[in-house]
Amino acid sequence: MKLYPNGYNLESVKVEFHRSGSGRSYFEDFLKEIPKSDRAAILAVFQDIQTYGFNALGCEFRQIEGKLWEIKIRTAGGGWRFFYVTLAQDLIYVLHSYKKQGQKAPVRELEVARKRLKEVLK
Repeated sequence: MKLYPNGYNLESVKVEFHRSGSGRSYFEDFLKEIPKSDRAAILAVFQDIQTYGFNALGCEFRQIEGKLWEIKIRTAGGGWRFFYVTLAQDLIYVLHSYKKQGQKAPVRELEVARKRLKEVLK
């Protein structure tokens, strides 16, 4: 068991990223398209998630619907969203990533996440 500086008990979480049928990483493709400073901040938050689990700093977790959840990360370049599913108590599986443009998640982004969620849960 790990102790966070403020005394909370923490458990590490493994983070995996969805790949296409041919093995291409959607997350790596996403990272290549964003500014380096935002990329570094996002990767640092995911490292914290792996270390501190759901108590990681620099992000928020919220349920979208059913098993579909969202990680919110804010950087100097704006807000970023990552849809995920928890496949085990200590495993987050990131399905889809996008840059936040408005109040609600765009329908297209939700559809991509739902499609990938169905693939994973088969």
